[in-house]
Amino acid sequence: MLWRFLARLLVTSWTIAIGSAFLCAQQLPVTRLDGSKILPAQIDATVTGSMEAARVTGVGIAIWNNDEVVYLKAYGVRDLAKHLPLTPDSVMTAASLTKAAFATMVIAVVHDRILELDKPVYEYLPKPLPEYQAYRDLADDPRYQQITMRMLLDHTSGFPNWRSISDDKKLRIYFPPGSRFAYSGEGIDLAQLVVETVTRKSINQLMQERIFQPLGMARTSMVSEKRFEDDRANRYDEEEKSLGFEERNRGDAAGSMQTTLRDYARFVEAVLSAAIPDKQDREVMLSPQIQIISKREFPSLASETTTDNRAIHLSYGLGWGLYWTPYGKAFFKEGHAEGWRHYVVCFDRAKAGMLIMTNSSNGEDIYSGLLEKLLGDTFTPLEWEGFKPSTRALLNHP
Repeated sequence: MLWRFLARLLVTSWTIAIGSAFLCAQQLPVTRLDGSKILPAQIDATVTGSMEAARVTGVGIAIWNNDEVVYLKAYGVRDLAKHLPLTPDSVMTAASLTKAAFATMVIAVVHDRILELDKPVYEYLPKPLPEYQAYRDLADDPRYQQITMRMLLDHTSGFPNWRSISDDKKLRIYFPPGSRFAYSGEGIDLAQLVVETVTRKSINQLMQERIFQPLGMARTSMVSEKRFEDDRANRYDEEEKSLGFEERNRGDAAGSMQTTLRDYARFVEAVLSAAIPDKQDREVMLSPQIQIISKREFPSLASETTTDNRAIHLSYGLGWGLYWTPYGKAFFKEGHAEGWRHYVVCFDRAKAGMLIMTNSSNGEDIYSGLLEKLLGDTFTPLEWEGFKPSTRALLNHP
């Protein structure tokens, strides 16, 4: 209750501060992690050159210094056929960036003692989990009774990313819940069912009340809305062919959020500055829950392991990936869907970070270059995530 009151009380000052930073964004130099500076003209040249080389249709960039957005700009187009530019207010599907915002909302529900992180989630439901149509495949596997909200948010439930990976399309628990990391959209969907059940509110309503409205995210929703049609982004494949506008008519915590560069930057800034959730809850959310030893993030159930990421303490918190650098702890999240490629990473001690949002299936090809040249980030484990590593990381690889 207090958390929500303070969030609403501060929203006006946040909006003014963020708005002022946006007005100055194209005029002030940006400070990289190592303290060096990069000028707006250099940022423009780097972004446009990267886009051209990788055939990225549109990209939005937000950069934080000292907990504040100091650069925010959109490049390219939101509609090739109509020659409409991408803007900071162009609505895009957030894909899995949704999961981080959802987890932050769940932490607020836990704060209000409506949910517990370590109570088996089936105990919150009015009937046994296998009696729900989506979970009937679990009827003969009692391990579902071990799954907690913590396991769903840190991706240790034992579920696959999606049940569609199996030949028969059935949902299974592939390893003892809590024993290892395996990224799972299925787990996030179960978390949504539980939260909606205990609060008796839809995911749309919960996210509006707990995240979007307090932070002034006026062009964000868990579903498509007609009011977004004045400025929404089309999406494009690897050949820059249109995939059409995406309509999301059902709220899905795993990836349906409709948002903009400006709005998602507001959300990340609030997390980076410990404005939402509060400092204590944020510490829980961004604390390691499970060490990651998998060779790659995907496919999520692959058995190959590695010690390559032990030095950076690669792990997962609640809704966010974590690793450690000379600049302290970093937290990150990817967003990947057809025609959408997004990435965000923040460095806690440095109070710096960067958000990349694209309406192109080629978007992942520019992450490493932009992170390295604009932010000075050569630490993000892009190779584990399935992206091209930075040039410096390649040179230093044994």
